[in-house]
Amino acid sequence: MLFLTSVHQLNGPTLRRVLPGISALIAFEASARHNSFSRAASELHLSEGAVSRQISRLEMQLGTTLFIRRGNRVELSRQGLNYASQVRDILGRLEQESLRLIAQPEDGGTLELAVMPTFASRWLIPRLGRFQRQHPNIILNLSERTQPFPMAGSGFDVVVHFDHPAWAGHETQWLFEERLVPVCRPRLIAEHASGVSPLVLLHKRNTPNAWRDFVSSSELDILNAVAGPRFDLFSMLIEAAVAGMGVALVPSAYIESELASGLLYVPWTHSARGNRVNVVTLATEIADPAREVFVQWLLNEAQLFSGTEHRG
Repeated sequence: MLFLTSVHQLNGPTLRRVLPGISALIAFEASARHNSFSRAASELHLSEGAVSRQISRLEMQLGTTLFIRRGNRVELSRQGLNYASQVRDILGRLEQESLRLIAQPEDGGTLELAVMPTFASRWLIPRLGRFQRQHPNIILNLSERTQPFPMAGSGFDVVVHFDHPAWAGHETQWLFEERLVPVCRPRLIAEHASGVSPLVLLHKRNTPNAWRDFVSSSELDILNAVAGPRFDLFSMLIEAAVAGMGVALVPSAYIESELASGLLYVPWTHSARGNRVNVVTLATEIADPAREVFVQWLLNEAQLFSGTEHRG
């Protein structure tokens, strides 16, 4: 059957919902992608006639022309072009959710996480081995997001990001506050003092005044605190500092290994407050045990880290 029909009632008259059948949508999406019924038929292991009939029935049910036929060639109509974009997105999300369920252990779960890039690589991933050993049946899929975004409808279960109005109305819990510290290669400051090299400040592009504010709140004698190269990510700043390009102002949370190994050191004791890092989830009445387990683990890890940092 081409269309699935269901009857339901929403505080009033009975409503009938009519939806295209999945086979018709798959045939349409393949034909739209190839601009050819024959290539779609080959991909789907059907006859060209079967695909053509699926499209014709779909057009009849929708009451519109999806393809313009020119002999053996087909071309999407304006309505077909718009519909193809929507159908492709819907089928993609349906496939993604289906694969997610297939991969999900029955006694566990799969979580989609959106995290800041440097937080992910420098703080979260080094700790995830412990979570995996404690909860082997919970699968975590990580995606990076540099900027806040509307979480509803995004497909993400948990977001780790800084404070922003985009999270209004969501469940937001504080993880830790970034503590910005200056770091550079050992001896770089001494080389500058002896005249071997100039003092170069390395900046994060979206906070161009961070060094100026840092210098004005300290006793440092730096004449031009806004000069110097700019980088998009804290991870880039850290690598630039390791490479000896200058002094970077970065969250101490992201340079634990470099400080411990001696690759970087903190030349001045003054530090500054950075962003608040939060864990964000959608406000919902539907409990997700896997999500709750991960968020609690994350909060515990943040508490352990904060205690260690303060002791350090």
